[in-house]
Amino acid sequence: MEFTKSLIKGKLIKRYKRFFVDVRLNNKEIVTAHCPNTGSMKGLLDKGNDVYLIKNDDPKRKLKYSLEIIKAKKNLVGVNTHSANKITNHALRNNLIKELKNNDDIKAEVFFNKETRFDFLIENNKQKSFIEVKNVTLFRDEKTAEFPDAITSRGSKHLITLIDAIKKGYKAYLIFLVQIQNMEYFKIAKDIDIEYYKNYLKAKKSGVNFLAYRCKINSKKIFIDKKIKIING
Repeated sequence: MEFTKSLIKGKLIKRYKRFFVDVRLNNKEIVTAHCPNTGSMKGLLDKGNDVYLIKNDDPKRKLKYSLEIIKAKKNLVGVNTHSANKITNHALRNNLIKELKNNDDIKAEVFFNKETRFDFLIENNKQKSFIEVKNVTLFRDEKTAEFPDAITSRGSKHLITLIDAIKKGYKAYLIFLVQIQNMEYFKIAKDIDIEYYKNYLKAKKSGVNFLAYRCKINSKKIFIDKKIKIING
């Protein structure tokens, strides 16, 4: 995924009401930007962290800027959750995920049932597979990314529904998309959400395929770079 225009650098002042961040630009102007991430963003929100914004040209939008990247503990982190599917779509179409190469068909945002829509449905040699993507921004040591960063009942629901998909003849994948530089490992943050961890183990035993891929991140583009090892479960 390439950014449509150059990002603008600044310093984080604070995040509030989930959807807003105040940023001091390099020209000393203070702006309020949209925060396209409803999660806790645990570990990323220290005052003074470098941030990168993109400017919006749509006159109907109240906020002229959106937050794209935060630099925390020397690592760039892609925080726009809406970008996760764009990055994964690019990877699927360019064979960057070695377990999911050479697909005959790729569809985005496909309903499995009345309540649940998965991020992708792919077909390969007549085998259909549902794919769910989780954006990962949490890291509490230098080399290990973690998910989730807060309790996620919605995440647990997706795991249970992926099990149902397998029972109906689909293959099922969950991709932990690590939008954090320099990570070498991934694990479930069971101290944050033990129920998610239990459902992860249940899904793994039922045949759900779990993959963790790290992104390469800079101020011009973000794309899938490297598979990393899942170290629990």
